[in-house]
Amino acid sequence: MLSRSIFLKQAVKPILSKRLQSNAAFALCNQELMSKPLKEIDPELNNFLNLEKKRQRESLTLIASENFTSSVVFSLLGSEFQNKYSENRPNKRYYGGNEFIDQVELLCEARALKAFNLNPEEWGVNVQPLAGSTANLIAFSSVLEVGERLMGLDLPSGGHLTHGYQLPNGKKISGVSKYFTTMPYQLDPKTGLIDYETLSKTSQLFRPKVLVAGASAYARLIDYKKMREIANKVSKDCYLVTDMAHISGLVAAGTLPSPFEYSDIVTTTTHKSLRGPRGAMIFYRKGIRYTTKKGEAVKYDLEDRVNFSTFPQHQGGPFNHTIAALAAALQQTMTPAYKKYQEDVVANAAYLAEQLKQRGFELVSGGTDNHLVLIDLNNFEIDGARVEALLEKINISTNKNTVPTDKSALYPMGLRIGTPAMTTRNFGKEEFAKVAEYLEKGVLLSKKFKKIQDESPVKVKGHTAKLNEFKKLVSESDEVKQLAEEVKQFVTQFPMPGDL
Repeated sequence: MLSRSIFLKQAVKPILSKRLQSNAAFALCNQELMSKPLKEIDPELNNFLNLEKKRQRESLTLIASENFTSSVVFSLLGSEFQNKYSENRPNKRYYGGNEFIDQVELLCEARALKAFNLNPEEWGVNVQPLAGSTANLIAFSSVLEVGERLMGLDLPSGGHLTHGYQLPNGKKISGVSKYFTTMPYQLDPKTGLIDYETLSKTSQLFRPKVLVAGASAYARLIDYKKMREIANKVSKDCYLVTDMAHISGLVAAGTLPSPFEYSDIVTTTTHKSLRGPRGAMIFYRKGIRYTTKKGEAVKYDLEDRVNFSTFPQHQGGPFNHTIAALAAALQQTMTPAYKKYQEDVVANAAYLAEQLKQRGFELVSGGTDNHLVLIDLNNFEIDGARVEALLEKINISTNKNTVPTDKSALYPMGLRIGTPAMTTRNFGKEEFAKVAEYLEKGVLLSKKFKKIQDESPVKVKGHTAKLNEFKKLVSESDEVKQLAEEVKQFVTQFPMPGDL
């Protein structure tokens, strides 16, 4: 008779064998799922990826807030850094296994300070914010309590939603306007420039605790010294917060004036002119803020405030793959090639502005000092939404934008364009002269189709319905299709990052 142990071994052996076979089969399937290329695992999504690659390659990218990032940044965004969780600050994590993640984040911080020529004794930086809007909310919340006051450039004047935008009737559009009491300042309607004189007067009446310098559609230089003086007139406790999201690459290269000398806090995105991954940074002052009449030094306490506002108040774990990619992008800002690129961005924008003016375009403020041009379409009697829609059909990416005369951000009469992306693809003045030609053709075609739409006996109601009808007319036009092919043939002559 078999012993109990031998019997059990013989009985269990086939079960274990089947289980091992099953585990091996599962392991193989799991490895295939984790290792096969996208085109095999998800052909539907792979198709969309290929279509987007094709669209980018064959289009004129003129959206001022877009750029093409480098192959190095791409590789880090898809790296093993993506797998790691790391709440809190370096060397203070709530998770283990962050030895190298900590070193990468500290490296990124050091490079951020170096890129903008900042003394670590006077400035610190948090590189964890996931986006520019988040960074602004984090920064404002670090120095403001709910209901306290903030002033920022009005959206129709070129400001950003996160600078406290609300409708004239008081409806809160931005989360910032919901949590804090906000008041906008505007441009001088005659010059298209920030009206510093009126801002100085209204700020002393409103008495904000935060004054925001920065914009998303302002083509001129901001006078940071004057903004500092205005803040100081309000109160010694009024913080000047600068949002340099659009121009940070230009500032890093020394092409545009730096806001750091006069600001208490500086925020920026990292993917626009900076040409890094999609993320954000918050820089904050350290050291002595001011001296009282009694000679007592009042120090900044922004480091703990900003870091605590970032985590745990507004975010959980940072995106470590983004921070690594940002570190690489910041290293690139310190090269001669990068500085030359930023000089070309500004030169190309100025040249494009002049070319557009020669073709009858009106520009807010009459020109540009930075990377963008804001077109006022009122003299063409065509709105920005229709022009944007038609330009997209001829392979030109732009965005409709408010201009100072607009009453609504939904139906603006402006078009914002910029030069960073196409300068990355080696466009120079000759190419931007061609861009101006295509923009003129696009606007005139938009007028043509709007006239057809207006004269049609069949009338549709509502802005969305009218815009959809306009798009349908445009998509059926052979003239539009021919122009789209011409633009495609023109732009595909120029390399995309990674082609070399």
